[in-house]
Amino acid sequence: MDRTDAMALFVAAIDAGSLSGASRKIGLSLSSVSRHLTALEERLGTKLVVRTTRALVLTDAGQTYYEAAKRLLAEVDDLEASLTTDAAAPKGPLNVCAPTLFGRVFILPILADFAVRHPAITMDVMLLDRTPNLIEDGIDLAVRIEDLDDSSLIARKLGSLRWVFAASPEYLATRGTPAAPDDLARQDCLLFSQQGRESSWPILVGGNLERVTVPVRMRSNTLDGVVAAAVAGAGIVHAPAWAVADHVAEGRLQLVLCDFEVPHRPISAVFTHNRLLSGKVRALLDALAEGLSGYKLDEVPPFGSRPTA
Repeated sequence: MDRTDAMALFVAAIDAGSLSGASRKIGLSLSSVSRHLTALEERLGTKLVVRTTRALVLTDAGQTYYEAAKRLLAEVDDLEASLTTDAAAPKGPLNVCAPTLFGRVFILPILADFAVRHPAITMDVMLLDRTPNLIEDGIDLAVRIEDLDDSSLIARKLGSLRWVFAASPEYLATRGTPAAPDDLARQDCLLFSQQGRESSWPILVGGNLERVTVPVRMRSNTLDGVVAAAVAGAGIVHAPAWAVADHVAEGRLQLVLCDFEVPHRPISAVFTHNRLLSGKVRALLDALAEGLSGYKLDEVPPFGSRPTA
């Protein structure tokens, strides 16, 4: 067995979780898989896995080898795919990741259309609210909404996202319109949070980004819930501009504290250097850029600009 095959066998064994699982996946006997794995460890001069009755446990060296091997095998797959005669029809598996809420509303419809347009590409899609490690998680492309500080990644900007403060005109007429962040202490605040019992909002104070603790009237891990509460007159909500734009245009919500909004957050597609030449990643990048170009995620129409029927 040559080095590439041994590497592929090792990755298959770890992904399957056992030698028997790798045996079934690759089509080799269990004894052959075990023998090749032992030969690989002997050639490398280090122990890669600890074999138990139920699973394979990676050693530190095994973890390092597994991550590098998986990356190298993916590069080989991408290289071979890029050299096929039908380069105009990218193919193969794609692992895609995006934030949960933004992914559900904007990315999944784009991916559905992408799947129809590229039937030779298969996709595994993860919606996560943590920042993924592209290499460790085996992700080809991730959509991230944040300032990027990882120089090992390549990023393509897809747009920007504005967050705003809004409340119903009826609520503001009763409770008063806040003119500064300190005024929030006397308001009812509706918090969208997927990070537990959050009780603060990011606000620009004196040109500096701060988290201001606010009195919580309602907290929810679903954005629709707190936006609906704001429309009903229950308080002030802090939400993405796209979630309140129609309500503002139709006079159900009104923006407040516009001078204290945090800077717009960049929306980026990020991938590692070894994905740079992949035709399937290039195709997905173009699809995301095209799909998101139709949305004005950093704009809100003027209050009452679209009269209700």
